[in-house]
Amino acid sequence: MATDTREQVPRDKAVQQIKKRRDFYGHLLIYTLFNAFLVVIWAITDPHGFFWPMFPIGVWGIGVVMNAWDVFWRPVITEEDIQHEVKRQQEREHGQG
Repeated sequence: MATDTREQVPRDKAVQQIKKRRDFYGHLLIYTLFNAFLVVIWAITDPHGFFWPMFPIGVWGIGVVMNAWDVFWRPVITEEDIQHEVKRQQEREHGQG
């Protein structure tokens, strides 16, 4: 039974990562389509006027970048990281008690 659990944990993490990646691609697609639509509206209504779509493109773009960081570049939390944090919190609690 322990072997099944040891094999299941990495599999669950892989499934979670695949879901995060697919969610990101969906987010990126919606971002691109919606903002392209805003640019088309701008181009039809006032192509020589102020480029107002830059605001939603920029603000939402920050969210897309943060989502990409979370999916592709965020460091993986290891068991060692968890144990280090537990130890740090225990030391803090004992220092205050």
